[in-house]
Amino acid sequence: MTQETVPDEAPPPQAAPQPQDPPKGLLQQMEELMAALTADLSQLDAELQSSGERPSTD
Repeated sequence: MTQETVPDEAPPPQAAPQPQDPPKGLLQQMEELMAALTADLSQLDAELQSSGERPSTD
């Protein structure tokens, strides 16, 4: 079996540089994603209700 050498600290993946924005914490990123998801689901629900096509809950 061969063993590959792995550096102790790999550089983190780089996103597009945004010098004016401080880095966001994981909790803040999750809150923003949840808010966007909630907005999308609310819009989808409104569209489904207006179309009159609701799946039966039987």
